[in-house]
Amino acid sequence: MFTCIADFFDLRIHALTVNQLTGLAVEGVSGGKKWLIANHNLHSVYLLHRESRFGPDQKMHSYFNRAKCTHVDGMSIVLLARLFGHKLSRDHRVSYTEWLPYLMRSATENNWRVYYLGSTPGVVERGAKRLRERYAGLALRAHHGYFDISNQQENNRILADIASFKPDLLMVGMGMPRQERWIEENFDQLDSKIIVASGAMLDRVAGVARTPARWIGRLGFEWIYRFGSEPRRLAFRYLIEPWCVLFWLAESLLKVPNEDKESALPQALIPFDHEEAARDAE
Repeated sequence: MFTCIADFFDLRIHALTVNQLTGLAVEGVSGGKKWLIANHNLHSVYLLHRESRFGPDQKMHSYFNRAKCTHVDGMSIVLLARLFGHKLSRDHRVSYTEWLPYLMRSATENNWRVYYLGSTPGVVERGAKRLRERYAGLALRAHHGYFDISNQQENNRILADIASFKPDLLMVGMGMPRQERWIEENFDQLDSKIIVASGAMLDRVAGVARTPARWIGRLGFEWIYRFGSEPRRLAFRYLIEPWCVLFWLAESLLKVPNEDKESALPQALIPFDHEEAARDAE
């Protein structure tokens, strides 16, 4: 149903359009599966490689290894994949702002029960109310994400609330990497068919976080809009992390043995030998 791209800068990416991604969620719920659907953007690539180098644990690696699929949430990943010779297009970049209407329509039409964990007290209720108004008949329960995840008693209370609702779809929006780590640490105790880490999705629904026009995201400029909205919080992510990723990418290529360097290079960086190609064609 979907295409897997392997051995690509230590990433495992699935090339999925929004319709294919929705179809996967429908398949998981209707089949009674327990599937984790993850996503990669440049921030997650930075976190994954930082974890490889500095630890202290491997929670992000475990999270992505557990995922049924990992879709693309960032044009930077599309561009990076193209550099390595993989045929990703803008249609394979699916943000949660774009995916949410498809998910909620599927939830309403198929009578899914949806649980959202995340956002701040007050905001989560406002966002949930707007979703219920927008999608009549939507079975949705929401709880804020401002609790101490290290407090076992408090965490167990959240897990019990989720279990009592018996959601088909669990959306966790507590910011990366907190949401991924929470899912990984509690995965075995979660009884939802589809589990996704959805970031600040409900903040946008509630109107707290502004959403740029979709053409901005499809051109790869959404980060500029977001950085302009929250420069202090996002300065390191958008001004420092990309340089770290580029450094680690170069470092990984330099460590490849000489005889294997050409095969490890991104396809866009391998020089084309016209004479050799002509000889091969004869």
